[in-house]
Amino acid sequence: MSLPETDIAVRLDNVRVQFGETGLHFDCAVGKGQIVAVTGASGSGKSTLLNVIAGFETPDTGRVEILGKDVAGRDPAERPVSVIFQEHNLFAHLDVATNIGLGIDPALRLGIKEKAKIASALLRVGLEGFGKRLPPTLSGGERQRVALARALVRRKPVLLLDEPFAALDPGLRAGMSSLLLDLHQQEGHTILIITHHPDDVRTLADSVLFLDKGRILLHEPVTQFLDHTDLPAVAQFLGR
Repeated sequence: MSLPETDIAVRLDNVRVQFGETGLHFDCAVGKGQIVAVTGASGSGKSTLLNVIAGFETPDTGRVEILGKDVAGRDPAERPVSVIFQEHNLFAHLDVATNIGLGIDPALRLGIKEKAKIASALLRVGLEGFGKRLPPTLSGGERQRVALARALVRRKPVLLLDEPFAALDPGLRAGMSSLLLDLHQQEGHTILIITHHPDDVRTLADSVLFLDKGRILLHEPVTQFLDHTDLPAVAQFLGR
């Protein structure tokens, strides 16, 4: 997909990552404010792609740019990115409000203004009054809402989600998808979301990055992607 330079949120320029005999190659540009579904077969490199953007994985060659700036050498905490994983990464011994507060200040120096931000984030994800609860007392969907609230208070322009709905039943998936769309409309984040579900692609995505054997096979608008009948890997993903 060709985009004007000023419209690009994330660019991977000839990025290569080598794992033993396995090599991955990523070359793409993601537009500002888009929701991009990152999909493909297991082992195709989806999580590695997100980890390279987030800074958890250092590429062997190539350039990673976020909002026009080369982020080489910048730690994950220094990048304008928030990440939500499938396992939500909440601290079981800390209450919900404190878990969210870590997104504002890892040292938990939280004053009145910061606590107001936490309360507002809880309200926005439908968890008003949950601040004193511990994560083990919450359902899977509620824990993912807490993780989303923590991402909201970080106020980063790029949001990466690594199969955040994988452990949820269909009803909870639909609710989380609806919440994500509502928040995206309000915040205008650029979102990359890994998913194995065609329904997520149809419901959420503006465009699709389809990976196959460590390469980006397709990067195109969702309507064009859903029309594919010519590529076996895509047809298999879409259930055709």
